[in-house]
Formats: sequence, structure tokens, C-alpha cells
Amino acid sequence: MSEALEGLLDLLDLEQIEQDYFRGRSKPSIVPRVFGGQVAAQALVAAGRTVPEDRLAHSLHAYFLRAGDPGAPIVYMVDRIRDGKSFTTRRVVAVQHGQPIFHLSASFQTYEEGLEHQDDMPPAPDPETLPTAAEMLPRHLPADVAARLVKARGAVDLRYAEVPPWGSVGTPREPRSQVWFRTNGKLADDPLLHVCLATYVSDMTLLDSVLLAHGRGGWAVGDVVGASLDHAMWFHRPFRADEWLLYDQESPSASGGRGLGQARIYTQDGRLAITVIQEGVVRVPR
Repeated sequence: MSEALEGLLDLLDLEQIEQDYFRGRSKPSIVPRVFGGQVAAQALVAAGRTVPEDRLAHSLHAYFLRAGDPGAPIVYMVDRIRDGKSFTTRRVVAVQHGQPIFHLSASFQTYEEGLEHQDDMPPAPDPETLPTAAEMLPRHLPADVAARLVKARGAVDLRYAEVPPWGSVGTPREPRSQVWFRTNGKLADDPLLHVCLATYVSDMTLLDSVLLAHGRGGWAVGDVVGASLDHAMWFHRPFRADEWLLYDQESPSASGGRGLGQARIYTQDGRLAITVIQEGVVRVPR
């Protein structure tokens, strides 16, 4: 297991300070605020700590309300909305400096048999044939920026199927992108942990497809400014975050200073594991 993954798992191991109250820390980000995927993952950990182990997360809906301060702890307050026969619902509010910075609603379900169908997995290159982030990023970014980005994503082996937005600045492309990812090390057999790690990664690249449509390089090169606004995920089938997952992403719309990304995450053997939708602020600097 990589040192970066050990550090991320430590961040996700929240401190319980009271019943239904948890405290989390942050790690430095490439922007001067807490990485949204970290807050979402920690909030889901907090919710999951209050749910019976036989109930698995099947959906989350979240809003990013304020930029998080990476130098201050985050308190996660869990509200036990409902405990039904099959479903459990939790609401989590993340607070810093006396103000809410993030709001999450999550639903958990006991396993049951049911109808089965899914869309087929789209064509994608073998992840083992693609360059790693450490190999690819220096080809397209200044050395210092590439090094910071590689370090920030060190817990995850994330490989682009095509040139990322900052590698094709000025050339609009189809608003679609594919990324393979897995953690840089094996994880324990804890379904909640795998769901939380996928939630963490899901905030890294989803708005890339918005940038591709306009030939923008994004936050790494500074030709747009942005932040996540809301985030929704549905967990359809079991998966492991330490095994290859295909993140197939597209953007159907951008307007009003906002861009929408939607995606499906497949296991390497073609099972549809997760659906993701996110809207974010995407503004051109004046």
C-alpha cells in the first residue's frame, strides 16, 4: 500500500466525539480549499458509522455550500432520518468555524434479489497499456504543477484513456472522457470503505468533459475557475475500489456559469457499478 493511500485511509477514519458527531481532518490540496471528494467521502463515512453493517449505501445526494478550510477540523453531524425495514436514511451536515460547508443525504439498503438489466460497457483501452499520471502529466503541464497534481492524487492510480483537457488547450473536442482508476494498494473487505473511496475519486475528473467542449485546460492551467456545486451517486452493484474501474464521463450542457457532468463507472469485467451526476461552477476569468 502506498504511503499516500495510508494517509487517505487515516483521513477517512474519523474521530467520534459524541454520539452521531464525528471530526475529520484534511490534507493539502492543489487549490486553497478542502478537496470536495474528501468532504463527500468523510461525510459518507460518518453516515455509515450509524447504520447496521448489513445495510449498504445505494445512493447519495450532496451540496457543496462553502469552501472548506484545509487548516481546520471538520465536524460531521449525523441526523438519523429513518430506519425502515429495508432502507435507512441519514443526513449529514459538515461544519467549520460555526458554518455548514457541505450537506449530504445518503440511503442504505439491505441486500435483496430483484430485476436485473444494465447498459453495456463502452469500448475502452486496457488500463495497463495507458501511461500513469506520473508519466503523462509532465508531458502536458509545467513541472511544478505536474508534481503537485501527482502528489495530490498519490492515493489513486488514475489513467486517462485520451489526452486530458490541459493537453489540448485551444482545441474543442467532443465532451466525453474516460479514466481508469484504482487505489494504489489493496483495501480491507469493507463495502463502505470501497464506496467511500469511489466517492472520493468521483470528484476528481467529472467536469473535465465540460472543459473539453470548449478547448479549456481547466484549473491546472488557470484558464477557468470553478468548484463543485452538487453531487449525486447511485451504487448499483458491488465493486472494489482497489481493482480497475472505468469512469466513462460526458457533459450534456454548460450554461449560466455552470457545467453539468454525468458518468457511469464500470468494473473491468463490464458490470455497471455506479452512476454519477455533478454540476459545478465553470467560469472564464475576466
